[in-house]
Amino acid sequence: MSVYEYIVRTKDLSKVYTMGDVQVRALDDVALDIRRGEYVSIMGPSGSGKSTLFNMIGGLDKPTQGTVFIDEVDMAQLTAQELAFLRCRKIGYIFQTFNLIPVMTALENVTLPMVFAGLTTDDAMDKGAELLKTVGLEGRRDHKPTELSGGQQQRVATARALANDPAIILADEPTGNLDLRTGKEIIDLLKRMNEEKKVTVISATHDLKMIDVSDRVVWIRDGQIERIEERADIEVQVGQMEGEEH
Repeated sequence: MSVYEYIVRTKDLSKVYTMGDVQVRALDDVALDIRRGEYVSIMGPSGSGKSTLFNMIGGLDKPTQGTVFIDEVDMAQLTAQELAFLRCRKIGYIFQTFNLIPVMTALENVTLPMVFAGLTTDDAMDKGAELLKTVGLEGRRDHKPTELSGGQQQRVATARALANDPAIILADEPTGNLDLRTGKEIIDLLKRMNEEKKVTVISATHDLKMIDVSDRVVWIRDGQIERIEERADIEVQVGQMEGEEH
């Protein structure tokens, strides 16, 4: 496979946090290549480093050492303005806590990234309405987050993540605050977006249901990649994954 078919590459990636006199190595020399259009789940126990890796890939935090490449662009070499532009145009984010703006309607939350990207208000409203329809919320466009269920809020967050036609969706524990049925709906929605819009999905998750829709699963423990498995090679019995929380 050509190197240009990898949308994300990390090289010698490490992150060390200093807590008083103690240094905590959250990531330790991680090398990971993710193919364009893949659905990858990053899994591991709490404190394993999966969210730290997620933040490094998304440009939300800087590594202590090593490099993250997005479409062969070294993120460490970007100015703050260039990094903000890349995050706005290339990456859509979905968080466990939804991170919607409470005073804004569903439509306004979805259109906000488009406004930042320079789209006109009318075009943003039209596109936002279409995205809400895509995630099954065309009848909730004028509702504020407090008027929506957790699952509906996460659907709004998914529509917002797609606002600027990103190449990558980063989903950090996207089902963490949802019940089992609603969590499965969000997983299925992410997979549908992956297939229909050809967007690369990278999810940091505890949710074993995510394995069914993943092309590959990256298992992390103690800040290092323990193993990487293709979906076809994985056999999981829920409740029997060592060190996992439920």
